[in-house]
Amino acid sequence: MQPVLWRPSESSIKSSSIQSLINELNQAQNLGIDSYWGLHKWSIENIGEFWSRTWDRCGLIGRKGVHAYTPAQYFPEAKFFADAELNVGENLLSYGTDSEVAIIEVDESYASREITYGELRNSVAACAAALRALGVAAGDRVAAWTPNNSEAAIFAIAALSIGAVVSTASPDFAPSAVHDRFGQIEPKFLLACSSYNYNGKKFDCIGKIEEIAAGLPSLKKIVVVHRDETKSSYEDWKLWLSPHKGSSLKFDRFPFDHPGFVLFSSGTTGKPKCIVHRAAGVLLKLRAEYKYHLELSSQDRTLFYTTCGWMMWNWLLFTLGTGSSIVLYDGSPAFPKVDRLFEVAAKYKVTALGFSAKYADSLRKAELDLKSEHDLSKIRLMMSTGSVLAPESFDFLYKSTKPDMQLVSLSGGTDICGCFIMGVPTLPVHRGEIQGPCLGLAMNVYRQDGSNADKDEKGELVCEEPFPSMPIGFWGDEDGSRYRSAYFSGFEGVWTHGDFSAVTENGGFLMFGRSDATLNSKGVRIGTAEIYRVVETFPEVKEAMAVSQDWENDSRVVLFLVMNEKSTLDDDLRNRLKTALRNQASPKHVPDLILAAPELPRTKSNKLVELAVTDVINGRDVRNRDALANPEALDWFSQLREIK
Repeated sequence: MQPVLWRPSESSIKSSSIQSLINELNQAQNLGIDSYWGLHKWSIENIGEFWSRTWDRCGLIGRKGVHAYTPAQYFPEAKFFADAELNVGENLLSYGTDSEVAIIEVDESYASREITYGELRNSVAACAAALRALGVAAGDRVAAWTPNNSEAAIFAIAALSIGAVVSTASPDFAPSAVHDRFGQIEPKFLLACSSYNYNGKKFDCIGKIEEIAAGLPSLKKIVVVHRDETKSSYEDWKLWLSPHKGSSLKFDRFPFDHPGFVLFSSGTTGKPKCIVHRAAGVLLKLRAEYKYHLELSSQDRTLFYTTCGWMMWNWLLFTLGTGSSIVLYDGSPAFPKVDRLFEVAAKYKVTALGFSAKYADSLRKAELDLKSEHDLSKIRLMMSTGSVLAPESFDFLYKSTKPDMQLVSLSGGTDICGCFIMGVPTLPVHRGEIQGPCLGLAMNVYRQDGSNADKDEKGELVCEEPFPSMPIGFWGDEDGSRYRSAYFSGFEGVWTHGDFSAVTENGGFLMFGRSDATLNSKGVRIGTAEIYRVVETFPEVKEAMAVSQDWENDSRVVLFLVMNEKSTLDDDLRNRLKTALRNQASPKHVPDLILAAPELPRTKSNKLVELAVTDVINGRDVRNRDALANPEALDWFSQLREIK
C-alpha cells in the first residue's frame, strides 16, 4: 500500500457535499451509508435518482421534468432527462453578483484585466444579439480559433445561450489542421485573433486567417480580436459588438439532448472525429465534479492551464456556473521561468490550480522550493491531468508547495468532456494514486477476456453504466458505426476508454497510459495521421510510423521513417521535418526522436500496426503478432539501442 500524503480533517469531512448527500439519503431512506464507497455504490445502482438529486443540489435552472433516466438495451441509447428543458448559458451566468469578479485575464507580459459577472452578462448579451443578427440560430455551428482569452469565453457562452454548437481550436494549429476539424462541421461564424504570444515571441495570425477562410466556404462572417497594433480587413470584435450594447439577456430553453459542443479526437486514423456533446449533459456532469469532488464554490478562484484546443478549456469555462471566478492565462506556463504558473497563481490569489503532469515533472526536475518563492497560502487544491502523474511528482508537490492541500489527479477526456476518476475530498491521497471513481460513474478494470481484473492488476479501464456526458455521437456518422467502434467494440455493453489502469487495495486507481495508438505529446493527445500527412509529403520519406514511448515518468513521441531509395536520414532532414510539422500541424506534433527503420510491421490487409511497435519499444509483449504479415519486422525494433 502506498503511503498517505494527505488526509482530510474530520471537520472538512463533516461539512463536505459528499457527507451532506449521505446524510440526506440516510435521513430520507434509512440506507445506512457510512462511507464514500457506500455512496458511490448507491449512485451507480440508482442512476436516475442520483442525477436528479444532483440537479437539485447543484441548483440547475430549468424544467427538470419527471424522467431523470430511461435505461435502454444498448448503452448509448439510454436517455437522461428526456422531458427536461434548460439553457446552459443561463446556468453559467446566474450565480455571481454583478460586482463579483468572473474572469481575470493574464498574458505573458502580465497585462491583465478583470471582468465582473455584471460585465460578463452584458458582453454575452451583446454577443448573442450580434450572432442572432447574422442569422445564427439553434443548431448552427460556430467556431473560434483564438488564444485563451475572455473574448473566447464570452463568445462560447453567448453561442450556447442561443442554442448554437460551439467548437474551438488554439492558434498554434496550422490552417490545414483547422480545416481538418472545422471543415467537417461547416461553421457559419469564426472568431479569430490577430496575433498571440508564446515563449516570449509574437506570432502573427492574419495571413493564416485568410488561408483558414479559404478552406471554410460555409463561413458567413469572420470577426477578429485585435489586441495590438495589428491591422486587418476583418471586422474588429469591439466594433462588431458595439451596435448591440445594452441588449438584454434572452435564454430560450432547449431539450437536454440539444447539442452544445463539438470536440475533436486526435485524428489517429484519419481526420479527427467530431465528438458531438449535449451541452446540458456536460453541464450536469461537470457540476457534479465541482460539487462533490472538488468542493468548488463562489469562494474559489480557479486557474487551470489550458488552451482553447483542449477539453480542459470547456471544463474551466463551466466552473463559472458555481459562482467561482476563473483565471485565463495565455502564454507558456514556463516562460520566462519554469514556475511562472505558480507566480501567476500567487499574484491572483488562486485557490484551485491545475496543470499537466508534464509540467509538474518539469518543476520537479528543476528542484524548486515553490513555497519559499511564492505565497501559496490561498491554494487549497491542486489538479493534474493530461498524462500520468508520477509518484515522484506527488512527493515533490507536497514537499515544495503545501502539505495541507488536496492533490487531485484527473482522468477522463475529450470523449466525455469530464472525468471518470478523480479526487475525493473525504478520502486520503495515496502516493501515485487517483483517489476514486466519480459519483454516478460505474468504473471497473477488465482483463482482455472481459473478466474483472484483480486488485493491482493492469487492464482496460471501462465504464459499465451510462452517464449524462456520454457523446450524442460523431458528426457525420449517420449510422453510428464509428461511434460504436470507438467505445463499444472492446467489450459488449460497456464503454471501453482505451486506458491501461488498475484498481488498488485502497479503491483508488493507478494509470499506465493509453492502450491504443494515440500519441501523447507533453500531455496532449496527438493523432498519428496528422503527422503522416505532413511527413509523407517529403520525397525522401517512403512511409512513417509514430508511436509513444514511456520515458522519464512521462511519454515521448518517436517517429520511425522508411526512406526512399538513395535517401538517408540526416540532421538536416530531421530539422526540416520538425519545422514542417511545427508550421503545418502544431508544435505538439513535433516528435522527440526521429529514426530510420528498414521496415514497418503490417497486417495481412496491408495496414500499419502501430500498437505492435508501441508494445515492443515499451517492453511489452505484442498482443497481435499472429495477425502480422511480416512479424519479423518487429525484431529490429526490439534490438534498437536508441530507445533503451
